[in-house]
Amino acid sequence: MKTLVSALAAISIATAQAATAGAAERTVSVVLVHGAFVDGSGWKDTYNILSEAGYEVLVVQHPTITLRDDVAETERVIAKARHPVILVGHSYGGMVITEAGDNPKVRSLVYLAAFAPDAGESVSTLAEGPAPAGEHKAPLVTEGDYLLVDRDKFPTSFAADVDLATTRFLGAAQLPWGLQAVQTKVGRVAWKAKPTHYMVTAEDHMIPPTAQRTMAKRAGAKVAELKSSHAVMLSHPREVAAFIRSADTPTTD
Repeated sequence: MKTLVSALAAISIATAQAATAGAAERTVSVVLVHGAFVDGSGWKDTYNILSEAGYEVLVVQHPTITLRDDVAETERVIAKARHPVILVGHSYGGMVITEAGDNPKVRSLVYLAAFAPDAGESVSTLAEGPAPAGEHKAPLVTEGDYLLVDRDKFPTSFAADVDLATTRFLGAAQLPWGLQAVQTKVGRVAWKAKPTHYMVTAEDHMIPPTAQRTMAKRAGAKVAELKSSHAVMLSHPREVAAFIRSADTPTTD
């Protein structure tokens, strides 16, 4: 773990240097898949850092109403990429990339504080049961056929290490999360065949860190752990960009 964290620090420095000097285009594209309750704008800083390092970066704007539609939209974006793809999913986005990552154009998977299901699992099955002692689960409320985070609890639950003005706005501007997205079981499981990386957020109050570690281990992922809230791409974009870059390694067929 310490070796990987040190490597991420070195990549982060190299990324900053590349941004200063200007970088040649990389031969890998990065596709970013957001999670529930927020949209693709949360990737802005990560997008900028990776773009400045020479990557083609594409951002999926999926509605989070049904898993099938979200997977289809992600595959549409993958098809637009100029190069083999590093497919990145945050939170519920992990459900999406687990299926969409089966696309032959995808080289590797990166999970950020994300669900990493096996076949026959849904968000509902992965999230059932109480949180381990000292950990927390998302404070969700149901509105018709959708789930939302309790607006008053959103800042401390979703993004406690992001400035309060931002988190209050995010709480007010939430995208409703469709129950079909939450309850649909995964059929294809890309992490069984593709190199996989997982960033655990150790101060997460949405998906318990213990659950994240369990899913990462089951997926055989290369793991880094960061002292971060669930909204790691907002609070630690440079570390996230470095972690994504660590997945940019040649593969052998």
